[in-house]
Amino acid sequence: MQKNLRALMSGWFSRLDLVTREEFDVQQSVLQRTREKLSHMEARVAELERALGGRNQD
Repeated sequence: MQKNLRALMSGWFSRLDLVTREEFDVQQSVLQRTREKLSHMEARVAELERALGGRNQD
């Protein structure tokens, strides 16, 4: 009975689009680094825009 239940649950979970906790943590880390890079890039663009503020832009 227990083996059948485990097999049934295993099959059910395998059909779901789930990730392991390790995979989730890795992606969360990647997302955090991406957000940090984006923040730095936004600050750099703002700095460059301020530097070019006095010039004629098309």
